[in-house]
Amino acid sequence: MHLKKVKNKKTGRTYLSIVHSYRDKVSKKTRAKTIESLGYLDELEKQYDDPITFFEEKVKQMNQQRDSEKFTMMFRINSEERIASGATNRKNFGYAALSKIYHELGIHTFLIHRQRHTKNGYDANSIMKLLVFARLLDPASKKKTYENKDVFFEKTNFSLDDVYRSLSFFNKHKEALQLWIHERIKEQYDRNTSLVYYDVTNYYFEIDDPDELRRKGVSKEHRPDPIVQMGLFMDTDGIPITYGLHPGNTLDKQTLIPMLGNIQRYFSLGRTIVVADKGMTTGDNIWYTLSAKNGYVLSYSVRSANQKFKNYVLDPNGYRSIGDGFKIKSRLYPREITVTSRNGKKMKKRVDEKQVIFYSEKYAQKAKADRAPALKKAKDLIDTPSRYNKATSFGASKYVKNLTFDKKTGEILEDAKQSLLLDEEKLKKEEALDGYYAIITSEYQESDERIIEIYRGLWKIEESFKVTKSDLESRPVYLSRQEHIEAHFLTCFVSLVIARVLEQRLKGKYSVTAILDSLRKASCSHIQENYYLFDYNDEILSDIGQELGIDFGKKCMSLGEIKKILGKVKKG
Repeated sequence: MHLKKVKNKKTGRTYLSIVHSYRDKVSKKTRAKTIESLGYLDELEKQYDDPITFFEEKVKQMNQQRDSEKFTMMFRINSEERIASGATNRKNFGYAALSKIYHELGIHTFLIHRQRHTKNGYDANSIMKLLVFARLLDPASKKKTYENKDVFFEKTNFSLDDVYRSLSFFNKHKEALQLWIHERIKEQYDRNTSLVYYDVTNYYFEIDDPDELRRKGVSKEHRPDPIVQMGLFMDTDGIPITYGLHPGNTLDKQTLIPMLGNIQRYFSLGRTIVVADKGMTTGDNIWYTLSAKNGYVLSYSVRSANQKFKNYVLDPNGYRSIGDGFKIKSRLYPREITVTSRNGKKMKKRVDEKQVIFYSEKYAQKAKADRAPALKKAKDLIDTPSRYNKATSFGASKYVKNLTFDKKTGEILEDAKQSLLLDEEKLKKEEALDGYYAIITSEYQESDERIIEIYRGLWKIEESFKVTKSDLESRPVYLSRQEHIEAHFLTCFVSLVIARVLEQRLKGKYSVTAILDSLRKASCSHIQENYYLFDYNDEILSDIGQELGIDFGKKCMSLGEIKKILGKVKKG
């Protein structure tokens, strides 16, 4: 604000007023708003010895009060005032928290250094920030994300074509960026990689023709579309370490060896224990893990095991009760596994491992509940077989005896329809194993309880996949070029890392979904001049603000204040 002096050319009188100058958001021109009309100088001289000095001092005090952020703002909006066409008056401020983590991890430094000696005309760091922040708060296609770029306060002096061009740049540096982030997390959060969790999921593409990467495979969502497989390693805090993409027709169990080889070669983890579900429990994976001087904690399918193992599981001897409806036992046992040699021949190898068996009444009830729909369907199939064929009887057919289908049509054969029976024996054997789980491990010195605790940490990686598919909406993927697909999943990986780090900073008090929902709502609307009105705050934002030093509680802020905060979080 300043003291404005306007001299009337006709009368020669000088009029004083206190004026606030600002840059118009729409026209980009400097405008002035009268804060207080003071009057003519000659009239004011009757009240004040030196009006100009007096009111200049008053303006100075008003500016000081304003700079201290303790002043009253009054806005007058004409009832006829209209919104400029195309104006983005609504802005998100919650991304300040994401920006803080982004810059603490030095992702901006990595991208700026990698781009320094290229001839690229775009700002890769600005594009990455847009793609990551939008993926976390308003996931959409690259085109839609670009169109909505003004929802953030960031500079976006790049085109949609630049966004697509940058994907090739991101793909080129994807491995190096993952390693960079890993090193920063080691430094800042003392990352623990004595245990690493591994799992695989897949993402579908809405395309007709598969290619080298997008292939038809076993979809986790039971879709017919081409898919890609993603293998992901995660640390004990649930923060991703690295990921890898594989063709959609790659079996889950075939992804572990290349992924483990990569993480051992480049990430310098030292000896680590790989934790995974039964999809990874193969002789090749176990032998490779042990050969690399690592350990494993893997689930082992009781239902698919040989009868000797099932007998041990069902034998009541040796079990210890450790709580209501929960019992456990273990043994050290030499097991023979089949390993594929380099020339493709199968070899028998012996591994000395600990086998931990536990039973949970809760899990037994869940297994029974999960089986109920298939049993109901099986009974209906027996009563009305004409309503079913090979495809529609899926899930129920294994419980029906004497069921045979026409090889060409898939219809149930007429002769078979008269002799269909519920397979009581098969059902009895399945029910006997309900609630029993087995874990095999190289870590025989660990207690049974500790082995179970380690294995249960696998839920964090399963939850991470849910986050990427629901909160980050990482599929379906509409990109076609492989390097663009790789870059898309890189931005999803970076987004997931930032979300998980923020979750950890909040001591796991809130889920990623809840955190992102609050940050999404932390938005503001342009009122007048350069002022924005905020309309949402909650406990999560208060905790984030306290942890990261960002005030989400102010009801009104000037653009200058907002930019000051956003500039501060960029300093890491």
